[in-house]
Amino acid sequence: MRPTLRYLATAPLLSRCFASMAPSVSKTMAATDAPVIVNMQRLTRGKDVASLAQGIVHWPPPPASLEAAKAALDDPATHGYGDDEGSPALVAALGRKLKAKNALARSDVMVTSGCNQAFANVCLALLDAGDAALLFRPYYFNHLMQLQMLGVEALLPAMTDELLPDVAALTAALDGARPPKVVVLVNPGNPTGTMIPKALLDEVAGLCAARGAWLVVDNTYELFAYGEPHACVEGAHVVNLFSFSKAYGMMGWRVGYVAHPPALGPALLKAQDTVAICASQASQRVALAALEGGDAYVADRVAGLVAHQKKAILDALAPLGENAVRGGDGAIYLLVALPRHCADDEKVVEWLVDAHGVAAIPGAACGLPGHVRVCYANLEPAAY
Repeated sequence: MRPTLRYLATAPLLSRCFASMAPSVSKTMAATDAPVIVNMQRLTRGKDVASLAQGIVHWPPPPASLEAAKAALDDPATHGYGDDEGSPALVAALGRKLKAKNALARSDVMVTSGCNQAFANVCLALLDAGDAALLFRPYYFNHLMQLQMLGVEALLPAMTDELLPDVAALTAALDGARPPKVVVLVNPGNPTGTMIPKALLDEVAGLCAARGAWLVVDNTYELFAYGEPHACVEGAHVVNLFSFSKAYGMMGWRVGYVAHPPALGPALLKAQDTVAICASQASQRVALAALEGGDAYVADRVAGLVAHQKKAILDALAPLGENAVRGGDGAIYLLVALPRHCADDEKVVEWLVDAHGVAAIPGAACGLPGHVRVCYANLEPAAY
């Protein structure tokens, strides 16, 4: 047999051998949930859709931030590496802000590439594969995904009917056979849009301290408060996360920060230096300008959400009944319970896109099937 024919005769066998030798992806990554926002983007691509899905605001950064961005282009320092913890000017300004507005006087600051990276840094610093961490259900989907990526067991007790952390369920978990090393809260909530009262924060922090657990609080939506004021809690076991993305309209600039006990600094620094090295120098200049001159700008736009977008969504959802819509005293979200005959929320989301040109997030992605999450900050008032 000619050499070429001999090769062709053995090719199927060789292909099977090579196929069996193909490398595999990480088991933890394979077991991680698919990103629901990416799925929504694929579902709506090329279609005329009014998106109430992704958690964004419709306004740009404050004017002073845009001027700072332009000025950064002419500064050679913009194009180099910066301090891992963040630019000294921004870190100092954030320290002043944390003391004056959040009553966090003993926390150090690390600037990150968005709040999602802040959470990732904290998880890398605090958790090992095989540990347990607790998220209240419904949860922010990226928080669960981060735990899954690390091989951390997620404990998922339900919130109360008022969409607040269930103290009894938390106590049972902390006293259980496999207690969580980390407890995660989002205040105000994503996807719930519910503000956690200061007294309840203090109670949860006390429970965690007494049981030797870390408490991580994501305060991304701190400036979106429509009733109960936003509050923080501080302690040697408490880590607070913040973001510039939402209130300042800086989603694409990717700036967040961690307010942490000083003793946690070395571990966070290892994560930061390995993953991002430092946050973008230009983005930090934009964030500093927003922090120093954006209060009135943000307050005006947040108030406008209540008067226009939130009211319009509530009016549109009224036919579902007074008990169908929950949350909304903070953040930019409402949770909507679907009628029983429409309980498959993933199919409902597809139907809304195809039949009505409206996008929402399926509750199943947040651990709450039979619901959808609606973000009312995405579109300008005229769109409603």
